[in-house]
Amino acid sequence: MSDIHMQIDGKEVIAKKGDTLLEAAKRADISIPTLCYHEKLKPYGACRLCLVEAEKNGRTKLVVSCVYQAEKNLKVRTRSKKIDKIRKTLLELLLARAPDAPIIQDMAREYGAEKDRFQQQASFCVHCGLCVRYCAEVKKKNAIGFIDRGIRKEISFIPEIAARECESCKECFPLCPTSYLQAAYVLVKGLTFLPEPPDPQVDLLDQGMEQGNEKK
Repeated sequence: MSDIHMQIDGKEVIAKKGDTLLEAAKRADISIPTLCYHEKLKPYGACRLCLVEAEKNGRTKLVVSCVYQAEKNLKVRTRSKKIDKIRKTLLELLLARAPDAPIIQDMAREYGAEKDRFQQQASFCVHCGLCVRYCAEVKKKNAIGFIDRGIRKEISFIPEIAARECESCKECFPLCPTSYLQAAYVLVKGLTFLPEPPDPQVDLLDQGMEQGNEKK
């Protein structure tokens, strides 16, 4: 497999065929912010925070580094006035949904994002899709999914599946960049999960105890 020679922020980087720009940067210890990336999951490109400038043959374009494939002789810039301005706006939109999420607060400070620029949204979900994709791709359970679309898009646990699978798993909880996922699970569990069926042996024992008490 031939190596791919390229530059990221002026640093010579060697990528492998099939690497994305984000993977190549990580291997070279070059930081690119992202919320929706996970090494076990297929590239998704939802948060757009990993936008970079890619230059080849004198032409420059903005690309999403978690899905864009490494190319020979490509020159990549992870920071510029244009990139920083876009990330700042994206973070301000995220702050409108999850103002108290530590990871978003940290990024907001780095890029000078204003917490109150956009009106606060009712949902705390930032649509990174980590929980949905992890449950489907890694756990193969599909206990959580997206409902609706556009600005009304939300995650939702599937009660029939979640009631069987989630209580003993919960591996997606630490992936959530906000507190929304666990809260959503607790809400769905309280409203829709069916109670455990009674244990017949326990019922028989209870009946025996009641009959014994009556004889006394």
